[in-house]
Amino acid sequence: MATEMTIGEHLEELRMRVVRIVISIIVITVFAMSFDLRPIDYNGIMLAYPFPDPIHNLSARITLYMQQTLLPPSVTLVQTAPGQAFFAQIYVSALIGLIASMPIIVREIALFISPAISPRSRKSISRIMLPAVILFVAGVAFAYFAAVPFTLNFLYQYGEAIGVLPLINISDFISFVMQFFLGFGIAFELPIMMYAVSLTDTMSPKFWRNNFRYAVIVLVIFGAIITPDGSGVTMWFVAGPMIALYLVGMVAVERRAKRIESTARANT
Repeated sequence: MATEMTIGEHLEELRMRVVRIVISIIVITVFAMSFDLRPIDYNGIMLAYPFPDPIHNLSARITLYMQQTLLPPSVTLVQTAPGQAFFAQIYVSALIGLIASMPIIVREIALFISPAISPRSRKSISRIMLPAVILFVAGVAFAYFAAVPFTLNFLYQYGEAIGVLPLINISDFISFVMQFFLGFGIAFELPIMMYAVSLTDTMSPKFWRNNFRYAVIVLVIFGAIITPDGSGVTMWFVAGPMIALYLVGMVAVERRAKRIESTARANT
């Protein structure tokens, strides 16, 4: 039988898990800043190998690709200070490190909260790790393919209407993109967060349904906060999917409660 941990032991465990997450992110970030992936033909199969190149590195390649695919054709990316491109590559590398470290991040968080979960529910922790990673990547992908291109095109139309020269410096561009990527990646984790809370049995399964109207208000406010314009249009790119994901999480929690209830009845 496991003994109950003290607050100090919990804090020490949290520190160790945070250190592991930070080390993972830093290692991948440094790799993205220091290496490029070069193609090589191996017996007719195209592979990629890491090649040391701190200038034309992996983050520079991804930054160039984002410039070509996310910015409207009429907008020019500029550098207005010597260090902007360098720090932009650091931010992109950190984003690569965060995304690539998601399996480790999810695993460490799940293992940290597992003592608060009842023994019969601990098996469910392992089942939500892969969906958590998939949802985060799905959020980033949604931002990349839908939210960011629409928002940039939408906002730059106002400049075109009054004949303003469409320029954006690289720091603002990367900050803008990362704000969306991280916002959507975290937002898409909502069903996982709801399900994880349900595993602790601290809230009734009906809690999420009973407070749906308040959740909608909170999610709309959250969408307004993380979107960079005050038009009231782009915030729905965040609030709309989050409301849908809230409903998914609500249904998942209620289905889990029904399964537990059915199992309990079958055992009596």
